[in-house]
Amino acid sequence: MREDFSVWWAVGSTVTLPLVRMLFSVHVQNIEHVPASGPAIVAFNHVSVLDGPVLGIQIASRRRRKVRFLVAAEVFDHRVYGPLLRSFDQIAIRRGDGDSEALEEAVDTVRAGALAAVAPEGHVNPDPEAGMQRIRSGCARIAIGTGAPVIPVGIWGTQRRWPAAGPNRSRLWHRERVAIVYGPVLRPYPDDDLESFSERLSVALEEQVRRARPIA
Repeated sequence: MREDFSVWWAVGSTVTLPLVRMLFSVHVQNIEHVPASGPAIVAFNHVSVLDGPVLGIQIASRRRRKVRFLVAAEVFDHRVYGPLLRSFDQIAIRRGDGDSEALEEAVDTVRAGALAAVAPEGHVNPDPEAGMQRIRSGCARIAIGTGAPVIPVGIWGTQRRWPAAGPNRSRLWHRERVAIVYGPVLRPYPDDDLESFSERLSVALEEQVRRARPIA
């Protein structure tokens, strides 16, 4: 897959950006860590099902780049979300059983010079206030397999509108404040293995979350 900021992505991000602005007051820091071109991996903490759409729209509108997110395969079965995800060329991953095919597709995406994005926690955190969940090795596999830089991203506030338990209808008319903080890139060391890189990534993610929370 080559990087292609297609008409579909350009129109999609333009149309959906006003909706995001209506639902959220989004405060973004250090998005310049996302390169304007070339291969990279965006890694973010996962507090809401809305994290991916909000991040993807922000990167598309501010950096003019298409992002391929690894998304739970079951979401592709939804009659509305499935066609949308396919239209935006996202990657379906089967959680919990080491989906090597999806990870290889992400590796191919990055090797082709494009952006891939992954939530290393694997699923939405049911209790973000208690801290991040233990991260999984998928992001490390992509990074070590490609040598590409990883941009750690802390996101906070989306969970107020849509936490792990489902949409928060009591806050339907609230314009929630959301913070997205991008950290300096991490690169795999020559002697990194999955565990050592994942440990460094976990520390970096926790730092960006710490920075994002008071902003939101």
